[in-house]
Amino acid sequence: MSDKISKLLEVAADRTVTVIRGITDDQLTAPTPCSEYDVHALADHLFQVVVNFQALAAKRDADFGVAPEHLEGEWRERFADETVRLVAAWGAPGAEEGTSGAMGLPARTVGAMVVGDLAVHGWDLARATGQPYEPDPALVEMLGEEFAALAPTAREMGMFGEPVPVAEDAGPFEALLAVTGRDPHWSRP
Repeated sequence: MSDKISKLLEVAADRTVTVIRGITDDQLTAPTPCSEYDVHALADHLFQVVVNFQALAAKRDADFGVAPEHLEGEWRERFADETVRLVAAWGAPGAEEGTSGAMGLPARTVGAMVVGDLAVHGWDLARATGQPYEPDPALVEMLGEEFAALAPTAREMGMFGEPVPVAEDAGPFEALLAVTGRDPHWSRP
């Protein structure tokens, strides 16, 4: 697989869109591995991320301050459409170069963040709704490297929780989830 952010996003989005389409209305109030979010709030957050990171790909600022309500009408299909736009935005010439938006971070790091959001929150939502989720190994490898470097800053910013201890023989995705502060063995109540 290519290590271009747009290609990684395509793979992550494909798996996460499948999970989003599988969420039923009666599951929207279910808890998730992110204790501050139920399924509705996490899906809405992820929708906001997908939209805002399109702007960041184009080197524009994004507004994460006010979260509009995205889960109305045919929101599952709108989410799928927005992921297509996200992939296209990160596939545009220059998207991975320079710095991105007010974050002042290298564009590739910002791109890796949205790949990670799709993969990790895709897992969160799958776990919360009893769906299968198997991330692509190449995607997990890239995220493992990026998130290991990003983790201290992400914790300071409140984006990652404290790391969760895992067994020495934990798989790469379990280790990645643990770095973000998630219990890889979380199960819905």
